[in-house]
Amino acid sequence: MIPAGGLERSTLLLGQGRYDLAEKELRRQLTDDHQDSLAHALLAFCLMKQERLPEAEREAREAVALAPDAAFSHFHLGQVLDHRDRLEPAAAAFQEAIRLDPEDADYPAALASIRVQQRRWDEAMAAVEQGLELDPDHAGCTNLRALILTHTGKTVEAHSTLDDALARDPENAFTHANRGWTLLRESRPKEAIEHFREALRLEPDMEYARIGIVEAMKARNPIYRPILRFFLWLGSLQGRSQMWLILGLFFGARLLRLVARSQPSLAPFLYPILFLYLAFVLLTWVADPLFNLLLRLDRFGRLALSREQVQASNWFGGVLGLALTALAAGLVTGSQTLLLVALGAAALILPVTAVFRCRPGWPRRLMAGYTALLVVLMAAALYRGAVAGFLGFALIGAVLSTWIGSGLSLANRREG
Repeated sequence: MIPAGGLERSTLLLGQGRYDLAEKELRRQLTDDHQDSLAHALLAFCLMKQERLPEAEREAREAVALAPDAAFSHFHLGQVLDHRDRLEPAAAAFQEAIRLDPEDADYPAALASIRVQQRRWDEAMAAVEQGLELDPDHAGCTNLRALILTHTGKTVEAHSTLDDALARDPENAFTHANRGWTLLRESRPKEAIEHFREALRLEPDMEYARIGIVEAMKARNPIYRPILRFFLWLGSLQGRSQMWLILGLFFGARLLRLVARSQPSLAPFLYPILFLYLAFVLLTWVADPLFNLLLRLDRFGRLALSREQVQASNWFGGVLGLALTALAAGLVTGSQTLLLVALGAAALILPVTAVFRCRPGWPRRLMAGYTALLVVLMAAALYRGAVAGFLGFALIGAVLSTWIGSGLSLANRREG
């Protein structure tokens, strides 16, 4: 329902995605009535869409302060907090909206979306079912239900849910994107691409579909396909399960190495396993920029990549190119310095990749600072002729960057 009075034009502008003009209308409305809680809530949404997140949160909290018993105030606050990746406070805001207005299916759908991001599948499904009880045809709840079923391995039910959703609304972009991700999990990238393309035709700015089509195009490569399946499976685990799995693999590899050293007769069998494990770990770390770089050879692939993915592949390609060029020149000339430069550049692949695994803001700046410091230390050691120091900085710095990068990638507070 479009609100009457001065909010009507701003609401229409928001629906058209003209957020800058909507902001002007809402600020005029607030000049006339600065205690209009709905105008504050809509302004929060408008600012959120423009990625002005601190301002958006201030407006949303003002809406809650002016109308603490209005469900829409808490709903808009939850949206902003969700956008800032402050998931638990966002969930609390959505729960309050549900308490105040238990008849609106949008509110349990929003709560389910938070629980999906937290990989708390049972709670997500409970919220979805609550929404579907209120509105059996609710597109958001239906798609989230399919998403949860896919993540929990119930792909037959997921396909059935999506079939019903597409039968009711064949022009729903999110449903097509959801079907694409379900097919991608089943290693059916060609079929997935068709649904992602349809989603982007219906909604050209849909990031969920754009990411999907990039992954589907890379998944046509048989080397990348198992890596994607591993990441999709890993992504379905809760955070604690992920941590235990990664630690288990790490200490398991160390145990195998100790056994191989203490039992030489087993070494010929264990070292190939260790080599494959290390190769897989390295490939999973650099797979994204590496295959994005290869995807740029594809005419459509170049268009599908985001600006950030292009930048990451540029840096990756630059460091890799330097390593290969220095290696070739070193082998031809016999220069130890060039061979060390090749080794140093190869070592920098890991921290450079880690920079773009971190979110924009202070996590990425910190990782970039670490990488720059590593370059300075290696250059200083090479200039002084301290080969042992250079090797230490290169090898230890590269390994340490994966741990630092992993820690910083978990930082979940987005800046405005």
